[in-house]
Amino acid sequence: MKIVRNPILFLGCVFSLFVQCSTDYDLVIKDGTIYDGSGQASYVADIGITNGIIQEIGSIKPGKSEVIDATGLYVSPGFIDMHTHCDGGLIQPGMSAAKNYLTQGVTTVVTGNCGNGTYRVEEFFHRLDSLGIGPNVVHLVGHNTVRRAVMGEDNRAPEPEELEMMKAMIANGMRQGAAGFSTGLFYAPGSFSETSEIIEIAKTVKDLNGIYASHIRDESNYTVGLIASIEEAIAIGETADIPVQISHIKALGKPVWGLSDEVCNIIENARDRGVIVMADQYPYTASSTSLAAAVIPRRLQAEGAMESRLTDPDLLPGIREEIAGNIDRRGGSESLVITSFRENHAFDGKSLAEISELIGKSVEETAIHLVLKGDPAIISFNMSEQDVNYFMQKDYIMTSSDGHIQVMGEGMPHPRSYGTFTRKIRKYVIEDQLITMEHAIRAATTLPANMLGLTNRGKIDTGCVADLIVFDPETIRDRATFANPHQYSEGIMYLLVNGRIAINDGEYNGTLAGQTLRMNKR
Repeated sequence: MKIVRNPILFLGCVFSLFVQCSTDYDLVIKDGTIYDGSGQASYVADIGITNGIIQEIGSIKPGKSEVIDATGLYVSPGFIDMHTHCDGGLIQPGMSAAKNYLTQGVTTVVTGNCGNGTYRVEEFFHRLDSLGIGPNVVHLVGHNTVRRAVMGEDNRAPEPEELEMMKAMIANGMRQGAAGFSTGLFYAPGSFSETSEIIEIAKTVKDLNGIYASHIRDESNYTVGLIASIEEAIAIGETADIPVQISHIKALGKPVWGLSDEVCNIIENARDRGVIVMADQYPYTASSTSLAAAVIPRRLQAEGAMESRLTDPDLLPGIREEIAGNIDRRGGSESLVITSFRENHAFDGKSLAEISELIGKSVEETAIHLVLKGDPAIISFNMSEQDVNYFMQKDYIMTSSDGHIQVMGEGMPHPRSYGTFTRKIRKYVIEDQLITMEHAIRAATTLPANMLGLTNRGKIDTGCVADLIVFDPETIRDRATFANPHQYSEGIMYLLVNGRIAINDGEYNGTLAGQTLRMNKR
């Protein structure tokens, strides 16, 4: 299904009152079933686009316009991925296209999540602008990054001058265009922060109309627990009076399975009080992080002294016991699978249990050995499908991948980097009928756009930027699996980024039409 050009010459109708005039646009999407992102019912119409902006929606005579015949296809706003870790990949040679995102229908990615975003925002954006990028980029300044720059890995409260430095760095990053700030309170050094520290920073962000996105302190029962961590995130936003985004919401591990309803009750009570609280979610029962983050007690990482502590014979018995508990919490050693280990890629795709047998060490000793040799990335199967389903049906849950830009064939990454958005439509809309198409598209378009303050994206309306998807409901699907993750999604027939065609007839054409979206530039 290629783009076709109308062979009929534009004749005009200046002197006729009885002939309907055609209007020449750069591009007309003809006869598509439109899901406009609002959550309302679909309708069939044409879309006229000029200079990257939607000019008209209705019945359009294309004249000399370029035409996409969308008969039998669905048209939606481009998907906005609220939670990615694309930062590093976008600046690598040959990776800035982010093809694994474009082929899912993603036209905008949010970087800087889990507390890890650079505070040198203008420098980051300038580099992306000079490279050329496939999707648009929105950025968050990372609290962990800033705290590490000011305080290293110290496990203590900041001195007043240190707190002021952190506030100034985050505010400066926002003035350079960031949309807000993120925390990774599960990770060091963010885990060493008290709630009061984050509230003070959040108050600064409020003055710049920013949002607060949090990888909460505990998604399981590692420390304070899931419920207390949800309450903390909301308390930060409510006290500082800024919107709260709970990152990749989940109930991680059997001890907290079934708590999704209690979590949602807490969120909904806050929303009833007027607090802006939303969350994002990826549609899988497995998560992904580093092995150290999953199993090593966080206090051991303080002051950057993890290696010496993990090799201290006096501490090791207690450490091994805690590691055993954390492995069990994550689903057991068979459920922790190495995705990428630079020291020995032969371990990629193998479970911690399998590697333990190969190297002849106990599971706990194997975990320590791997962490000390390079701390590999892992996948762990730790969620229940019931909780995933419960969260997904809520009208304040956005879609996200929590993924990275992938080099085709390298490692055994989580399939979410290739298939999050197409999987949600194929499995949960079309096959399981858990949610409607309107619900799924709103969760990936208007909902995140509203959260970010993108007033002219995330919806199909006149005057909006033409970030658009034309997809085939019969063929849209994720192909990436845990066993074979390096497979691009199917069914995205056309993808427009800022009005330029990046996917044509199902094939990426090399276009780098993305823009850095400077949200709070002063």
